[in-house]
Amino acid sequence: MLLSFPTFAADTPLNASDRDAIVQTLIAKMNANYIDPAVAERVSHAIAGKHAKGGYASAATAPALSEALAKDLREFSGDKHFGAGIYEGFRESNNTADVPNRAKIDEWREQTARRGYDIEKIERLPGNVGYIELRGFGGPEFVGPAYTAAMSLMAGTDALILDLRRNGSGSPASVAYLMSHFFPFGDERHLIDMYNRPNDTTRQFWTVKTVALRYDKPVYVLTSGRTFSAGEDCAYDFQTQKRGTLVGETTGGGSNPVSWFSVGNGIVVSVPTSRTTNFVTKTNWERVGVKPDIAVPAAQALQTAHAAILRNLAASAKDDKERTELQRLLAMVEKGESEKPVYTLRGER
Repeated sequence: MLLSFPTFAADTPLNASDRDAIVQTLIAKMNANYIDPAVAERVSHAIAGKHAKGGYASAATAPALSEALAKDLREFSGDKHFGAGIYEGFRESNNTADVPNRAKIDEWREQTARRGYDIEKIERLPGNVGYIELRGFGGPEFVGPAYTAAMSLMAGTDALILDLRRNGSGSPASVAYLMSHFFPFGDERHLIDMYNRPNDTTRQFWTVKTVALRYDKPVYVLTSGRTFSAGEDCAYDFQTQKRGTLVGETTGGGSNPVSWFSVGNGIVVSVPTSRTTNFVTKTNWERVGVKPDIAVPAAQALQTAHAAILRNLAASAKDDKERTELQRLLAMVEKGESEKPVYTLRGER
C-alpha cells in the first residue's frame, strides 16, 4: 500500500493540448479505478468543468498542474488519500503477477534500515513504563524482525505507550504483524478486510500465529490529527480488539489505500482503489477518523497516558514502598517535571 511518491523538480512545459490530454486521462483512470464509482463520477465532472472554464490554464508546467490536480482531487472528493506528483520513469502495470527484481528489493530494504525501520524512539519511562514511537509501517519482510526486537526490550515493563502521533502511512500487513505481539500465543485475530475494485478481490489481514514474543501488559496508544492511514488502522485495531486505550486527538480520517496511475508528462496520480473494513465494527474510519478513548491535545497525550499508567500501577501496588515511589513519580509527571540525573565520583559506592 503506497501512499506517497518522490517528486522531482522537472519544469516540463505544458501547452493547452497537453493539459487537455492529462485531464482526460485522469478522468478515465479515476472512473475506472476509484473505489466509489459515484464519487469518481462527481469528481470527474467537477475536474472537467473547471478545465473547460480554463481553471488549469495557468499551470504552465507538469509540477504546477500536478499540484493543482492533487488539491482539487482531495477537495472535490473529501478523500485525503488522493495525490499527484512528478515521477520520472514511472512504469504502470496492471499485472498482479509482476514482482520487483532483487535490486529493487535490496534498495527498499536498505532504505527501510536507514530509517531505523521507522522506529523513531524506544525508551523506558519512570515507573518502568515502556515507550515506542513508530513513524510508519514498512513492508513486513523488512520491519518484522525489528518490531520483535523492539518488543523484546519492552518485555519487562509494566505497561507500554505506543506513540502513533506522527505515523501516517504504511502496510496493513505490518500493522497485523505488530498487533500479533499483543495477544496470547495461538490467539489469531481477524483484523481487517481490504477490497480492491480494479481486481475485484478481497484480502483478509490476520495476526501472525508464528510470532513468538507476546506482551500482555496494558497498552496506551497516542494519536493526533496527523495519525493517518496505516497509523489509523493500528490505533483502530487496538481499540476495537479492546487491547489498548487511545489517548490524544481524533485521527486524520483516511482508510482507502491507493494505487498509482500515470496520466502523462511525468505526472503520476495516487487514486484510492481499495476499501478497508474492520472485522469487528464492519466499518472504517474514512473521513471521520478514529476517536480516542481519552481526548486531549496531541501535545499532552504522552503526559496524560504516562500519568494514567502510574496512577493505575500505584493503586494496584501491594508493597507500600513501591506504592510510595509510584505516587512520587506520578506527582512529578502530573506537574510536567522530570528527575534530575545523579552523578557520582569515580570509585564512589
